Amino acid sequence: MATMRVAQVPRPHAPLEIVERPIPNPGPGWVRIKVQACGICHSDSLIKEGAWPGIEYPRVPGHEVAGVIDAVGSGVPGFAPGQRVGVGWHGGYCGHCDHCRRGEFFACVTGQVTGISFDGGYGEYMVAPASAVARMPADLPPVDAAPLMCAGITTFNALRNSGARPGDVVAVLGLGGLGHLGVQYAAKMGFLTVGIARGKDKQPLALKLGASVYIDNQAQDPAGELQKLGGAKVILATVTSGEAMSAVQGGLAVNGTLMVIGAADSLKVSPLLLLSGCRSIKGWYSGTSIDSEDTLTFSARSGVRSMNETFPLERANEAYERMMSGKARFRVVLTMGNQ
Repeated sequence: MATMRVAQVPRPHAPLEIVERPIPNPGPGWVRIKVQACGICHSDSLIKEGAWPGIEYPRVPGHEVAGVIDAVGSGVPGFAPGQRVGVGWHGGYCGHCDHCRRGEFFACVTGQVTGISFDGGYGEYMVAPASAVARMPADLPPVDAAPLMCAGITTFNALRNSGARPGDVVAVLGLGGLGHLGVQYAAKMGFLTVGIARGKDKQPLALKLGASVYIDNQAQDPAGELQKLGGAKVILATVTSGEAMSAVQGGLAVNGTLMVIGAADSLKVSPLLLLSGCRSIKGWYSGTSIDSEDTLTFSARSGVRSMNETFPLERANEAYERMMSGKARFRVVLTMGNQ
């Protein structure tokens, strides 16, 4: 029986362990992917620490997957062995619940999440529902593509659904794993892009990524600086600090939106600010497989790229700890040697 290497979480709070498993076969409606690269996301800590209800262990994490289809189950039109594909957080949808019937596939009642509901991409092979799979452009290397399946789609999809139009002022709060992509997407979409982060030392990076203006929220009042520009049509909040989000909301223009994609514990909001300018605060789910496909295509065409640190699969524990340290610049990606 053919086997593969995977990095699995054997039980909550345990280190990742490299084990040999049989290569799985795809069932009806599923495909098998030879994984070439898989990003490590902070959300993987939900599996590692047992924070997601109902996870079955051992479990292989990983929802930033890039690879090649090498087997297709029955009843899977449109996919074939040899196709370059990616798989993200969204783990497919049933197609018949009320949300799916309304086209709200991200809210499908099955709630499937790659690497949580079924084994993810920390391994040489994985199987996934065809509805979770995105086609990947031929000229996008796997290591570049992998982080776009979560960090990329989350920022890209939030911005393109934010209501901002080319020429509008759009601010990106935070220049980390999400924010360094958000600035690139905002600039490539034609927004007057403002980068906001802590410290003057972040300015060169913000400008290099495409920001026209940089605001150091340690030394400046970010809300006041945004109002000097006429106010932001959209502020994309990528940080996990509710305090930092609260500090920028006053920088919204009339009819402006604070688009929240950073998982902060709480956020203080001024009702008067919302009322006086028809302003709003909105969260945005990353997206489904077709949104991932759009993200990959746009990134390949426009030159948006994630800044990555790569590790081989056998160093998965070291890679995970590097991600959790917050010191990585800016995404951590596992490679499988399956190029």
